[in-house]
Amino acid sequence: MSPSDTQLPDTQGPALKRTLSLSLVTYYGLGNILGAGIYVLLGKVAGYAGSQTPISFLLASILAGFTALSYAELSARYPLSAGAVIYIQEGIGMRWLSLLVGILLVITGIVSAATIARGFVGYLDLFVQVPERAAIIVLLLCLGGLAAWGIGQSVLVAALMTLVEAGGLLFILWVLKPEAGALASTLNSLVLVPDAVTAQGIFLGAFLAFYAFIGFEDMANIAEEVRNPRRNMPLSIILALLISTLLYFAIALVAISAVKPAQLAGSDAPLAFLYQQATGSDPVLISAISLVAIINGALIQIIMASRICYGMGRKGWIPAWLAQVHPATRTPVVATALITLLVILMALWLPIEGLARATNFFILTVFTLVNISLWRVKHMTTSDYRGFTVCRWIPVAGALGSALFIALQSAASLY
Repeated sequence: MSPSDTQLPDTQGPALKRTLSLSLVTYYGLGNILGAGIYVLLGKVAGYAGSQTPISFLLASILAGFTALSYAELSARYPLSAGAVIYIQEGIGMRWLSLLVGILLVITGIVSAATIARGFVGYLDLFVQVPERAAIIVLLLCLGGLAAWGIGQSVLVAALMTLVEAGGLLFILWVLKPEAGALASTLNSLVLVPDAVTAQGIFLGAFLAFYAFIGFEDMANIAEEVRNPRRNMPLSIILALLISTLLYFAIALVAISAVKPAQLAGSDAPLAFLYQQATGSDPVLISAISLVAIINGALIQIIMASRICYGMGRKGWIPAWLAQVHPATRTPVVATALITLLVILMALWLPIEGLARATNFFILTVFTLVNISLWRVKHMTTSDYRGFTVCRWIPVAGALGSALFIALQSAASLY
């Protein structure tokens, strides 16, 4: 491994602006993790885990945590845009594999943003009726323009929307306010040794809950725009995962204490259902918060995909014009414009449902490769790296866990 591979690239013209603080990067990651998923997944997890739903979320957090820790060390070792693409190249050393992963990650970001944009229209119709295509185009042009305007401005907006998302979860906790006796009873049930059937439900629930924690991996793609990345990148990844774990566990605990798990499982919008049960009012506020979460998710995906294009362009793996940085905004405006255009085209005209279902499978494959890469890096490196490190068994556990989830998802698709 040459020393140049572990350092920031020499700039040819303007470079990305290193402006993001620890708090902004943490909000950025937390917004991507929270998203709108928890507003749906809670009920599905409760359908499997029942009264043990909080344990399923805790188990999912632990399983996701192994890979998050691998990303944390790799983001400190190689604080470069394109994250996983660089990590796989450094650890496995197959350029074709790294390029393939990068291209598929960009496609994943485009598909995710397009799927989110379509979901935006459904929520927007609750407040105002507008033509679907016009709403999608205006939303994505605004988000693309914001991403091109500046990383500081776009991540600040993402951070504000993240506060709204987290505030929505805290609001649900405050509204429910289960009786102390019910809360104590639920906590007591969590420490009992489960029987075989209950344990199976917990694990199946954790399999679904795992997807509520996906999003920390996108944080690595903005490493070149973070101040003191060797310290702030790993710390922000860990903080984002810990905060989301606390929120998810608290929501699951209070929800199971307030209503029966079967009621949650029977609702496609469990948090809205909980709000209605507690207040007797229409969940307009929850719908508005979901709308904010959707906008935030689309913005983050556009930023992520454009930074991967930038990183691969700097490596010379794709056309160099995708790595052009505007001297005023210090953002990869060409890559951002291209990604925005592709998201609009896919959201308007292409069938994305099947692709959207396949993205989770691909993300798990990337997790497996990244964990393997860290394991190899830790065994073959001779550098004097003294930054954040994890035990050598962490990437092994992360790779095995991700591979297990791939097997489970493949098995589930057969039925």
